[in-house]
Amino acid sequence: MGIVELLLLAIGLSMDAFAVSICKGLKTKKITFKESLICGIWFGGFQGLMPLIGFLLGEGLESIISKIAPYLAFGLLFIIGLNMIREAFSEEETRPGFNVKTMFLMALATSIDAFAVGVAFAAVPVDILNSSVFINTVFACIVIASVTFIISAAGVRIGNIFGSRYRKGSQIAGGIVLILLGLKILLEHFGLISLSL
Repeated sequence: MGIVELLLLAIGLSMDAFAVSICKGLKTKKITFKESLICGIWFGGFQGLMPLIGFLLGEGLESIISKIAPYLAFGLLFIIGLNMIREAFSEEETRPGFNVKTMFLMALATSIDAFAVGVAFAAVPVDILNSSVFINTVFACIVIASVTFIISAAGVRIGNIFGSRYRKGSQIAGGIVLILLGLKILLEHFGLISLSL
């Protein structure tokens, strides 16, 4: 795998995080630079860490994790999306969570597929640096993390632009997107669809 393929892979992996980042921006009245960084760091960090874990653990745990991962991702995204829709109809003004618990759950839900990519790195090694397979894999994880960081931070801003104009409708739409994203992951697991966001 060369640099072009790696960049395309990084962009593909970051699309779930991008969609969730947009939803975070939709919920936020006024986004701060710090909140953009928080999203970028959480999503980028998990997207970079999960392939490394997958590579290190290898195929032994891949079969176990691949069986439960789609259900976990679906459950997390469904609950978060449902909560977002509920808050749209709520009278009280709530500040969306950028706390550790909320960001951890969202970052985990959007990065589970990156684990399988890490396992694949053992079979199809990254060959960019003239170095060991491990060093190349670490480099690939850094590229994936960096691309996801940029895309997620931008996603929060993009979502905020639309959310500030169309707050209630965009919050409902954002919740529906999260639920559909979780459903997509589940349907792909059962082989009923093979789409990529």
